[in-house]
This record gives sequence, structure tokens and C-alpha cells, in this order.
Amino acid sequence: MEIKGYSEEEAKAFAERWHPAWSGNRPDYLLSFYSEDARYMDGGLSKPAVGHQEIRPHFEKLLGQNPNWVWSQRYAVPMQDGFVNHWHLSAPVGDQTVEIDGVCLVHLRDGKIFRNEVYFDRSELINTIMNYQRRLKTE
Repeated sequence: MEIKGYSEEEAKAFAERWHPAWSGNRPDYLLSFYSEDARYMDGGLSKPAVGHQEIRPHFEKLLGQNPNWVWSQRYAVPMQDGFVNHWHLSAPVGDQTVEIDGVCLVHLRDGKIFRNEVYFDRSELINTIMNYQRRLKTE
């Protein structure tokens, strides 16, 4: 069976445009990489967000709370209609930076993401944020 996915080079080129959209609190810019009927899922959602109207509020919250995080691609593996994106996240939290590796499934149609599923262990990030918020309350 032939896999019609993105090559490693094509995935890298896409990620080099897409990953910076996750920084700087620009939800509409990030959303421009997604088709109108896109399905997005990550560990912060109880069910997939479908379409721009459902995805936008989630992106607004994520990017608003994390305007300075930086995403980068470690490598990609082709899959049908896209690629498996192995990524790295540097997430500043107060005077600390949480470093996380994860993966996401990126399905593309006509150059836009129509399905994106994000997987990683959020526990260190959540614990660091909670500890930082507690410190702020006691200062």
C-alpha cells in the first residue's frame, strides 16, 4: 500500500510555518492553518473541537495563557494525508521553563490541517503552572 503523506522535507517546511503561529497570542493566525471543518483534539479537551467556531475559543485560551511558548519540530514521519509531528515545546512559566516532547497527528487537505490530534504528558506543565500561581498568591 502506498502512503500518500508528506515527505519529511515537506513536513519540515510546513512545521516551520505552522509552529511559530503557536507563539505570540495570535489565535486567528494559528486558525488560518486549519480548514473550516477541521477537527482538533488535545488533552485539555473532553471531546474534539470541530470547525473554526469550536476551535477558536480553545486556541484563544491556550495562546492567551502561553504567549511566549515556543514549539519546534524534532522530526516527522509520513502518514496517509499528512505526517506524525514529533515536536518539542519550551514553555516559560514564571522564572522557569518547562521542556516537553510530544507528538501530534497532522492530516492535511489542500495545504490546510483538517485533523490534528496532540499527545503529550501535561502533568509537569500543569504542576509547574499551579505551583507558580500558588507562589504569586503568597507574595
